[in-house]
Amino acid sequence: MSAPPVLPPGSRLVLLGGPTAAGKSAVALCLAERMGGEIVSVDSMQVYRGMDIGTAKPSPADRARVPHHLLDAVDITEPFDAARFVQLARAAVAEIAARNRRAILCGGTGLYFKAFLEGLTEAPSADPALRAELEATPLPALLEELARRDPATCERIDRKNRRRVIRALEVIRLTGKPFSALRHPWRQPGVLPPEVAGAFVLNRPAADLRQRIDQRVEDMFRRGLVAETTRLLDAGLDRNPVALQALGYRQVVEHLRGETPLAETVERVKARTRQFAKRQVTWFKRQLPFQWLMIESSESPEQIAERLERALIGQSAL
Repeated sequence: MSAPPVLPPGSRLVLLGGPTAAGKSAVALCLAERMGGEIVSVDSMQVYRGMDIGTAKPSPADRARVPHHLLDAVDITEPFDAARFVQLARAAVAEIAARNRRAILCGGTGLYFKAFLEGLTEAPSADPALRAELEATPLPALLEELARRDPATCERIDRKNRRRVIRALEVIRLTGKPFSALRHPWRQPGVLPPEVAGAFVLNRPAADLRQRIDQRVEDMFRRGLVAETTRLLDAGLDRNPVALQALGYRQVVEHLRGETPLAETVERVKARTRQFAKRQVTWFKRQLPFQWLMIESSESPEQIAERLERALIGQSAL
C-alpha cells in the first residue's frame, strides 16, 4: 500500500468534481480568483500534450488568469495512471501551499480524487504474456470470469471499460486474490481529511446537461477536432491504448479509418459523452463524500463561485 498523501497543514483544499460539461472549469476559475487559488486539474486526459480540443482543456487566456497544474504533463506516448497523478498532485499542492495560496482540485476523473484522498494499494506490474491473453479474450468472457472470481469488483467496475476489466483480472490472476481485497485505503472511506475545506459535486438538471454536452461536442468539431486527432495520430496516439480510448478521439479515429461518416461520428460522440456523464454522476454518488450542488441554467459561473465561497467560509449553506 502506498503512503498516505502528505498534505501541508492548513492547506485547506477545495475539491470540485462532477460530470463533463457541468461547468466545473469556469466555476473553479472564478473561485480561484475570489479566494487566491490555483487550479490542479483532476482529468486523466488533460495531462496529455496536444489533446486540447477534445478534452476541453482551459484556454491560454484562462491559464493566464489563474495558474493551472497537471495540464500538458506528459507526451501523448507516455503512460499515465492514478499513482502518477497522486505523486504530481501532492507536489503541486505543496508548491501552492508554500506560496500561501489555496489549491482547488477540479475535474471529472473520480478515481483520481479517490486515489488522492484515500491512497493507493500496491498492485503487481503488468505481465505482457497474460495481458496479451486477456486482450484477445472477448469482453463477455472476461466479465463472466470477473463475476465469478471477484463479485464485488464486478459490481462496481465500469463493465464497458475493457481496459479496467482486463487490469482487474490481471491482478486477480497474478496474486490469486480478489482485486477488491487489494484496495484497502489508508484513510477510512467516506471521511475527508482535515486539510479539505470543502468538496463539492457540481451537477445540472438532465435536460440542461444534455444540451450543454451536445453544444460542446459541436463546438469541438467546429474548432478542429478531426485535424487535432490527425496530428495526434502522427505523434503516436495509436501507441497509447489509454489515450486512444478518450471520448471523442476514439470516435474520430474510427471516422478517419473510414468506418463512419462525419455526421454520424458527431452524433456518436454526443451519445457516448451523455452516457459517460451518467456514469460519472453514479460514480461520485457511490464513491465520494462530496456535497452536491445543483446548478440552474440561469446561474453564471461567478454566481456559483460566490455560493461556494460563502459555504466555504461558513456564511451560508449550499
